[in-house]
Amino acid sequence: MWNHYTEPVSLSDLADAALLSRFYFSRVFRQVTGTSPGRFLSAIRLHQAKRMLRDSELGVTDISYQVGYNSPGSFTSRFTRSVGLAPTRYRDHARLRNYGPLPQAPAHDPRRGTVVGTLHRSGVVPLRNVYVGVFGTPVPEGRPVSWDVLGPERPRFQLHGLPEGTWYIRVAGLDGSDPEYHAQRRMLIGTCPSITVRSGEVVELDTTLRQSSVFDLPVLFALPELDCRDRTLMADAC
Repeated sequence: MWNHYTEPVSLSDLADAALLSRFYFSRVFRQVTGTSPGRFLSAIRLHQAKRMLRDSELGVTDISYQVGYNSPGSFTSRFTRSVGLAPTRYRDHARLRNYGPLPQAPAHDPRRGTVVGTLHRSGVVPLRNVYVGVFGTPVPEGRPVSWDVLGPERPRFQLHGLPEGTWYIRVAGLDGSDPEYHAQRRMLIGTCPSITVRSGEVVELDTTLRQSSVFDLPVLFALPELDCRDRTLMADAC
């Protein structure tokens, strides 16, 4: 998927490459990644569109075709919903490093649910901040329902104001270790199983920050540091 996102890729193509039936491939894929092959491929395409907007001079129409969309209008609508910014605005923000402060996270509300937990760093060192968000689907896209930002010395997160329902916690930051020459910094991520939240209840869980792999869904929602054009820069880059 990561190598052939520009091409029309069907479920049959993926299953054949894995030497599995379509049904069994879909089931195993969801167990490993947390989502369907189609949703994963769509997330990869939008992730690559973000990269092209940051790093190339291609126009939005050209990028939409390169990542597999037949309609620039459909691409722009989907990109805006998933990333939180229209493609041209995302490009401007990424290049100017002008995201501004994040809005205030939801405050504690006794009528709604709360998730609290500890982020274990397990030997990795984040570059600066680590972002913890609550999303309605396994794909970290669109504005999170609740969020927290952890600095280097803060391991505990608090996520307030959650309506009743099933939610997904996703954690993201940049690796603070020195990258190879001209290489981009690696993404650090943390995931948890889906959680069920009820009004007035507090759910406690822990997660571990680790280097991302090809099996991890890309973070689509635009965030400072993670979406700067030059991710090889040091901690004061954004």
